[in-house]
Amino acid sequence: MIGPELKIDIEGKRFELLPPLLSGFSLTVEPSSVVALVGASGVGKSTLLRMIGGIDTVFTGRVTVDGAPAAEAPPPGFVFQDPRLLPWLSALDNIRVVRKDTTRGEAAEMLRRVGLAGYEDAFPHQLSGGMQRRVAIARAFSVNSRLLLLDEPFVSLDRTLVKEVEALLQSLLDATRPTTVFVTHLPEDAAMLADRAVVLAGRPARIVADFRFDSRRGDRSRTELEHIANQIAAASLEPASYG
Repeated sequence: MIGPELKIDIEGKRFELLPPLLSGFSLTVEPSSVVALVGASGVGKSTLLRMIGGIDTVFTGRVTVDGAPAAEAPPPGFVFQDPRLLPWLSALDNIRVVRKDTTRGEAAEMLRRVGLAGYEDAFPHQLSGGMQRRVAIARAFSVNSRLLLLDEPFVSLDRTLVKEVEALLQSLLDATRPTTVFVTHLPEDAAMLADRAVVLAGRPARIVADFRFDSRRGDRSRTELEHIANQIAAASLEPASYG
């Protein structure tokens, strides 16, 4: 299955009493590609995710998912900065609650795919932080396996756990090929997971670099990962521009 094409054309997005966050901003995300949005906090990365997800509609311009307005497209699978599990529901029911058509069998299969077979009846407080993140990933894929949005998905994990969750995501992305947009402020994470890294800076935000990587995700050597991360980091130091 191939993920949808995303087209983002923002004429203007602003918050009251502040300079425009986005103005004249355009970006196309190819079907089944994995694109990292990299930039400093406050540059507009998470706002762009909410626009793609159809959550934020207060802007001028157009965001489409396979040609349909984002707000009218099927909801994406969304992984937030924290797992956002409901504490009174089991791991299995945390998956089912966001999509009523998901059967117990389908939810159990998603838990198996993220390495949590046998934890169907566990409650969030009985799971480690890394396990909670796995449930959140399983939930996102159960909502929409064609479009995945990740908002700083590793921000609260130590780097050992990050490597485990990145490996899990790599396997799921390879198996299901969703169109994926993920926000990060760490070039290392973009180098590990992305086919393409779009670096944002300034206000209104602009694209200061757009890196497309020829090598396959998951097959990059440590040297290549360091080179890619250094490229992204250097571009991220682009001076901010206002007005």
